[in-house]
Amino acid sequence: MPRRLGTPHEGRDPVTTAAERKTADFWFDPACPWAWMTSRWLIEVQQLRPVDVNWHVMSLSVLNEHRDLPQNYRELLDNAWGAVRVCVAAAQQHGEEVLGRLYTELGLRFHNQGLPQNRETIEAALVAAGLPAGLADAADTDAYDEALRASHKEGITLVGEDVGTPVIAVEGADGERVAFFGPVVTPAPKGEAAARLWDGTLLVASTPGFYEIKRTRTAGPSFE
Repeated sequence: MPRRLGTPHEGRDPVTTAAERKTADFWFDPACPWAWMTSRWLIEVQQLRPVDVNWHVMSLSVLNEHRDLPQNYRELLDNAWGAVRVCVAAAQQHGEEVLGRLYTELGLRFHNQGLPQNRETIEAALVAAGLPAGLADAADTDAYDEALRASHKEGITLVGEDVGTPVIAVEGADGERVAFFGPVVTPAPKGEAAARLWDGTLLVASTPGFYEIKRTRTAGPSFE
């Protein structure tokens, strides 16, 4: 029988207290495959540890808009405005709680299925998430950019300018939010491996003065 959301893992007391529950704030750009991998890991963690996830948008287009970049990457970022604007529009018009399921539908199409990140794909994701296809109009307007930039700024202010997406913020040892980039992992861990990575994440986040663990990536995203 699969574990339900927030169900303690084996060996723990079956009653989860309010103090044991954790909240993770997760900032994503739907265009980023690495953020997608991390988000699937975090959803797996929810089945094994008492954690609630709040979804927020950030934007690689905003992060890199004043940087000198190769033309092909600049074109990718120019196109990436669309989906994240639609996410902001959906949250404003239908509530923040729709972000998680809309992100899932976008990510499945963008990354697992390899579909183009265009209006047709965005409309299909909206409909699958139970939202009006007309929200795709937001992709071609800057009407939601102020809110997008505010959400982006909140996440990037917590973690610093020299990172990208994803950004996760959790409660540190002193009760204040501690944010970090990542974890960057492929494929997304499952089962107890996912839970152990979460436990380690909380451990380093609660260590005063801890900043970074990193190694060179030798594999691309694997959407298994």
